[in-house]
Amino acid sequence: MTFLQPYILWGLPLVLIPILIHLINRLRHRPQQWAAMRFLLSASRSSVSHQKLRQFLILLFRVLAVLALVLFVSRPLAGGWLGWMFSPAPDVILILLDRSASMETQIPGAPTSLREQALKLISQMAKEFDQTSHLVLIDSAFRSPQEIANAQSLVGLSLTTPTDTAADIPAMFQTAINWLIENRAGTAEIWVASDLQRSNWQADDPRWKNIQERLHSLPQKVRVRLLSIAGTAEPNASVSLKEVTRRQRLGQAELQTVADLQRNVNQSASVPLNITLDGARSQTEVMMESQSFRWRYKTPLGAKNPAGWGSLELPADANRLDNTAYFVYGPEAESRAMVVASDAQSGRFFRFAASSVVNGARQPAEAVSAAGLHTANWSDKSLLIWQDALPVDAAADRVRAFVEEGGVALFFPTGQADANRFMGASWGEVRTTTDVKPFRVGRWAEEEGPLAKTDEGLSLPLSKVPFLRRQTVTGAKNVLATFEEGAPFLSRQTLGRGELYFCASSPNREWSGLSDGPVLVPMLQRLMQTGNRRLQQHASLVCGELSPADQARRWTAIDTAAAKDIRTQAGVYRAGDRMVAVNRPVTEDEPGILEMADAQRLFEGVPFHLFQETPNASEQLQSEFWRFFLFGMLLFLIAEGVLILPRGTLRIQTRQDVAAVQTSS
Repeated sequence: MTFLQPYILWGLPLVLIPILIHLINRLRHRPQQWAAMRFLLSASRSSVSHQKLRQFLILLFRVLAVLALVLFVSRPLAGGWLGWMFSPAPDVILILLDRSASMETQIPGAPTSLREQALKLISQMAKEFDQTSHLVLIDSAFRSPQEIANAQSLVGLSLTTPTDTAADIPAMFQTAINWLIENRAGTAEIWVASDLQRSNWQADDPRWKNIQERLHSLPQKVRVRLLSIAGTAEPNASVSLKEVTRRQRLGQAELQTVADLQRNVNQSASVPLNITLDGARSQTEVMMESQSFRWRYKTPLGAKNPAGWGSLELPADANRLDNTAYFVYGPEAESRAMVVASDAQSGRFFRFAASSVVNGARQPAEAVSAAGLHTANWSDKSLLIWQDALPVDAAADRVRAFVEEGGVALFFPTGQADANRFMGASWGEVRTTTDVKPFRVGRWAEEEGPLAKTDEGLSLPLSKVPFLRRQTVTGAKNVLATFEEGAPFLSRQTLGRGELYFCASSPNREWSGLSDGPVLVPMLQRLMQTGNRRLQQHASLVCGELSPADQARRWTAIDTAAAKDIRTQAGVYRAGDRMVAVNRPVTEDEPGILEMADAQRLFEGVPFHLFQETPNASEQLQSEFWRFFLFGMLLFLIAEGVLILPRGTLRIQTRQDVAAVQTSS
């Protein structure tokens, strides 16, 4: 048994107050031995024994009443049969099952995953309600409510098997509430089985406020039971792909691979990494000196096909689903950049810095106006450079669609006040300085992104570029570079398959020295390569985030002979002449866990019951049963009140009642 307000238990010594009062009262009335009194006591020894028993019972009921009061205020939780005994059966139980990749982490010392343990516990608990409640399952992969016949069928359902997807817990609650409204259900309970991974719960998402309001507004009573399955402390490593590029260097094709390796153990170790390339397997050793490591690898392709597939695989550990990352590669598509610039000088720099090779000849980027976006040719574009008032209405829709398809949009300031906002970002005030003390960039991301080191390991000379003017970026999501005083220089935001970038300065010579080229040219060329995924036939997709068009295709797994579902399982798939690599979301590798206090705040004002399953715990699902102590306190007080009534009063009242009856007759 646990308590929601355990600090109230410091009041337990209050149960001694009736005993202290009793002892003080005994001191006030000390017995005096004298002959006549001793005779009377001897004659009524039996009556004295009954009187002592009566006083003992009065004292006992007073102590128990105070004890029940303290326990009632501390809001106790009980599990197992005791918890269920005080919880009435609801009309419907909605089971929200987290099937994300992190739920496949094994419990220490047992060949059971967190998902399997959750199913086992839910099956045992729901068995008590098979005859009284309807059971409805909502899984994290499809979020489609399915009514199930009984609790025992949970384990064998395809909707409870492991997946390589992430879980959107707020969306699952919205689905559950919609089901309750549409089906006009009676009293209901929502059971949630999850490992409380912070990226899945999204505690800062504004949808939680809406969920609280909708739960409060429901006409029926709804309770939420959270079954938190604890994670593991056993050693575990994960691998995820950051970039895979096929390049031609000196007439030879090579595959450049960038992968992120993470471990939950902070000590140096050599990790074997299996590499599969078009079915051929090899192994290399990766020396990890910290918990996270970025691994770069180049593989000569020789006379191999211009397109292919592969994977990176770590040895088996606590979670088998985060040990493999898949990739596909193909010939680089010919792509171009599009420039929308209100400043002619900056536009000229952009066009030449973002030039590309088309039909064997280098051509500058295409220049268009903001009004001409709807007539522009987007079919071969991978990068949009925008230096104008932020797009709105139809222009904003066109830019958003371009990025969601996998393109990259890079925004530069105009120096003018701009009230427009695009994807939550906008331009703020303009700050200026002099040539004597220009602004300089102090820190930037060199491991990945447009400002990363070169293949030879050399840093871009960004710290040497002087900046005379800059415009504040408000609403920046992921800051990649900052000025020396901490203001953002370059920020990034993900949108669909593509990315948005905001740069705080311009290559105009009145603004900065970016026009010299050593920073601007590699930055734009890298962003063009990033946007090439919009044009490539072979692509990398996130498991669980396939577009409706992709889901309608007939996909066949080529990394294994076993049948796979592209919607829920990672791997390499082919449909016609298109080949894709599907990987679990990178957020599934994040170790952050939602604190219990934060989880309780998400359901503020809603009847909420918590059960935390730990490897060494044998608890059951917990319920509040403070009403038991409240009713117990009232019964103890009533019993004590009856016992303290004088006997003479009872006899007189009884005789009066008898006399009244005889007189009336």
